[in-house]
Amino acid sequence: MTRVIALCFLMLSAVLGYLHIDSQPAWAPFKLTDAVKTASIEALSPEITRTIPLYKNGSSVKSSATQAQLNWLPDTGAASVHAASLIVLKDGGIRAFWFSGSREGAKDVVINSAVFDPQTAKWSAPTVVMDRVSAETGLSRYIAKLGNPVPTRMADGRLQLFFVTVSIGGWAGSSISTIISDDEGLTWGQPKRLITSPLINLSTLVKSPALPFSDGLLGLPAYHEWIGRFGEFLRIDVDQVIDKRRMSSGRDAIQPVVFVDDAQQASAFFRQTRGSAQVKQIPVSQTSNAGKSWQVAGDIPIPNPNSAIAALTLNNGLRLMVLNNIETGRYRLVMMMSEGQMNDWQVVQVLEDDEALPNEQRREFSYPYLITADGSDVHLVYTWDRKKIRHVYFGSDWVEHVHSQLKTPEKIISKETQP
Repeated sequence: MTRVIALCFLMLSAVLGYLHIDSQPAWAPFKLTDAVKTASIEALSPEITRTIPLYKNGSSVKSSATQAQLNWLPDTGAASVHAASLIVLKDGGIRAFWFSGSREGAKDVVINSAVFDPQTAKWSAPTVVMDRVSAETGLSRYIAKLGNPVPTRMADGRLQLFFVTVSIGGWAGSSISTIISDDEGLTWGQPKRLITSPLINLSTLVKSPALPFSDGLLGLPAYHEWIGRFGEFLRIDVDQVIDKRRMSSGRDAIQPVVFVDDAQQASAFFRQTRGSAQVKQIPVSQTSNAGKSWQVAGDIPIPNPNSAIAALTLNNGLRLMVLNNIETGRYRLVMMMSEGQMNDWQVVQVLEDDEALPNEQRREFSYPYLITADGSDVHLVYTWDRKKIRHVYFGSDWVEHVHSQLKTPEKIISKETQP
């Protein structure tokens, strides 16, 4: 009976939601970044998988052609940390966000932030951006837990942070809230809750970066976890959801990341949540009208063990993904590269791999997040065994070196993994 009532409410909410969004203005095209404008698609050899060595270098952010800088986000003293994200600041620094507490979903979980100085290659001391009590006060509602901070840059230059709040139940009872900063994250305004449904504003979560539209609004990839599990694309004006569109269907695709091809076309890659007997690959949806409608496409033939994916496009058109490319577990994390062909992804770095360890000793490496500071370099953060957040910087020379190796199909580089 409970499920029947819940289903009726969901159907009514969907109908009202459709009537609500159907009256909204037409969608604007995507705002093209330098990465999309200058993309050069060139076919690669899909049969060859190559890996470029990664070396530790904690002294300088200016890495050589075969080096990358490995670091840790600052320790907060919490037993558990997860879901880190990044954004470039106006002065060239990198601000990180993540949540920490005694465990995921605990009442003591807070959202932290710290700033990376590229000149010294050091992180600042962590600060608390939001805790449960502050969220309750600002939102005027009970908050049981917090999670998944995702920063973005608004059209007017201000910094905006989306995060997940839960008032009842588990993550399926989530909604998205947001705060805005006028001073690059030093201080924040009062939190506001995004209203994604006029009736039941539950079970909407965020994990991936927002995309700018040409009219100054944001497209926020989100996902739903109550009854169904599917992706949604929210069209947002500051703290108002003025439209939303389904990106996938059923119960097998959440946490979409989006690659924009041009002003109208884009592809969304999903974390799969399929049953044990179903194929464990990356679901894909595509749009040809800037996200107004999405069509399910064939899977990318890369294993995915029900774990999040990070995606990034560089100014030269190279596309990067970081993910767990195994069907079960999160003990292996790799970086993959493509020059634009959807099915033409190749491993260029094994970041972590505990495959040789017994099952009970394998650690979790998960929830990667990618950004670029200048269009040619790469900053990566990911959860390291739920105890730390790893930060890796790949300079433009490293990226160019890897790219040059990819263009030599007859030369296969042997794998070198980190301990």
